[in-house]
Amino acid sequence: MPTFAKGTVVVLLSQGALREELGVLPQRVRLVDGPGPEVDVLVVDRDLADRLPSLFAELPALRVVQSLSAGVEGLLPMVPDGVMVCNASGVHDGPVAEWCVAVILALERRLPGFLELQRAGRWDLNANDYRGSGPPIVDRFDDLDGKRVLIVGYGSIGRALAARLKPFGVEVVGIAKHRRPDVRTPDALSELLPWADIVVLLLPLTSETVRIADGTFLDRMKPGALLVNAARGALVDSEALLERLCAGRLRAALDVTDPEPLPYGHPLWNAPGVLITPHVAGAPIRWRARAYRFVGDQLRRYASGQALLNVRTDY
Repeated sequence: MPTFAKGTVVVLLSQGALREELGVLPQRVRLVDGPGPEVDVLVVDRDLADRLPSLFAELPALRVVQSLSAGVEGLLPMVPDGVMVCNASGVHDGPVAEWCVAVILALERRLPGFLELQRAGRWDLNANDYRGSGPPIVDRFDDLDGKRVLIVGYGSIGRALAARLKPFGVEVVGIAKHRRPDVRTPDALSELLPWADIVVLLLPLTSETVRIADGTFLDRMKPGALLVNAARGALVDSEALLERLCAGRLRAALDVTDPEPLPYGHPLWNAPGVLITPHVAGAPIRWRARAYRFVGDQLRRYASGQALLNVRTDY
């Protein structure tokens, strides 16, 4: 593990960084917007990310890379040996959890279908079976009370999602790599997939999780169940999912896709029962301010010799 600097701590941020959100930093912390041999800490935002990995060659004294993203699987292979990598886990917990709740409610209450009726200027009298006299145009909908939600990847975002779902009367089960009192391990997937009405993917993308939601996984899910992916597109076998969407066997809410961006004309765009957003779950308007406040906390920790948060140990 890298040792902490004893003198001035030099931090490289992009020119577009929100320095005002960092808070009061120790005097020994110096912020720069260009590379140099004295840089200890690199804060990777969208501007500097485009300059990697060549930027690392200009930072021979680098000790820490701090990402503004919770997912760093694309960053890790580029980072020089011995350099500590920290992600921004926690920064995006609330926003991603809110997105999951929003799309679950939208699809369970069939809001996309009602939006299409609104655009067509049509009032479906049969949508309300108390007043209706025939089949509705939009499929019947349900509330969340008593629904079963399986969260695959029960980390900080998963816990934030569970906390937001439970007031709706939802039963939540989480799956994580390491056993905890309230969490099942991946060997329980086969048992739990047919149990769940809603399956939420919040896993990091690794060699173990790529296309975890393959045809076998999807076929274990309950007919009519909803798959929610707010993590990485490559967790899902897109062709297998498309086949099951078109057959009416499953529904899906996708903030991420494989490929991404999803090309114009890709069949997923018009598949039945799918809601797609362009990787926005963790990016409400205030996310950058929240991220740089976290960076400020990390810099104060680093300058005072405290352990940093969110250290990835697989560098």
